[in-house]
Amino acid sequence: MHVSHIELQNWKNFKSTGASLARRTFLIGPNASGKSNFLDAFRFLHDLAEDGLAQAVDDRGGVSTLRCLAAQKSPNIAIEVVLSRTPNEPRWRYRIEFNQDNQRIPKVRQETVEDLQSGEKIVDRPDDEDEEDEMLLTQTALEQILANREFRDVATFFGSVFYQHVIPQAVRDPQEFSPAPVKDDPYGRDILQRIWNKRQRTRRAWLRRISSVLQEAVPQLKGLEVEMDDQGTPHLIGRFEHWRPHDARQNESQFSDGTLRLFGLMWSVFEGKGPLLLEEPELSLHPEVVRKLPQLLAELQEEIRKMKRQSLDDFEPRQLLVSTHSDELLRDRGIGANEVLLIKPDKEGAVLEEPDPDDRIALRNSELTAADVLLPKSGPSGQLALDFNESGA
Repeated sequence: MHVSHIELQNWKNFKSTGASLARRTFLIGPNASGKSNFLDAFRFLHDLAEDGLAQAVDDRGGVSTLRCLAAQKSPNIAIEVVLSRTPNEPRWRYRIEFNQDNQRIPKVRQETVEDLQSGEKIVDRPDDEDEEDEMLLTQTALEQILANREFRDVATFFGSVFYQHVIPQAVRDPQEFSPAPVKDDPYGRDILQRIWNKRQRTRRAWLRRISSVLQEAVPQLKGLEVEMDDQGTPHLIGRFEHWRPHDARQNESQFSDGTLRLFGLMWSVFEGKGPLLLEEPELSLHPEVVRKLPQLLAELQEEIRKMKRQSLDDFEPRQLLVSTHSDELLRDRGIGANEVLLIKPDKEGAVLEEPDPDDRIALRNSELTAADVLLPKSGPSGQLALDFNESGA
């Protein structure tokens, strides 16, 4: 499944907006327009399913921090998503609307789950039990194993959302960032341990396929493996071709920042099934590598399909939600108008904008790319309006 539509109300800097999403969506907009806030809505749904409403809200500083400053008529914060198997096959609609009571405890104001195939509304809260006991509204049905039995697929799907933004220094020296062990760290502190924990056969197969794709960006790379040292610390080992008869070996401490970030990105595509959130994957990469990035990700999805031995009709590629400022990345001719979403900031709250009909025609019927047609619309209007000719006092 994938998220095919999202609606946001009073979520951070989004007052009221929504948009359709493709299996692969590139998010563009000026600095501080809300790209990270948009991606955090998906991370919130993950935390909601895994940790519950109270923890998900508390981790973000409370309801007051989450609520849009432009909220007026309704103070409630709401996220609504449609989950689909194909663009023409919507399966579920989930909506969560919440606020806080006088003790600043998060409370569910509305929660609905609709089966879009049968038309049945499985959850519609507040219900009679909530009216009798308001403490029940401190928890969502989504986070409760007994309550989500009829829509467990939705909870499982949200739990599979993963945010990846590898920090090379955290991969090289994870204990410097956190002496205590971490799990599923989005910044890469435990990525080598996660790789080592895979079954040897699976680990070797994935690394072999990642290596073959990665060679397009790093031609000297001949292979990847993970080895455990005497202290029980796993290391990523790369074999590189050079003038000597035998390949040179390097570990993660010797890899460039760009190579580590690119490897982490590729491993994360293999590692899960749910939506993968990528924030500015072009960082630390050479422009020519960035230009190839959409194609490299597509090749990885194809490698996964082959490993699963599924037909093109049966295979469901992992949904990728990618924020970017990169002209090179958006020059890939395979990026369609339906795969780009623009965030436009406004004093009344940022809005999500899909390409208009003229933009769609331009991309479909010309040699122009998303970088030519859509990226200029994401320019920082007014952000860099500095008058250097103005005389000071």
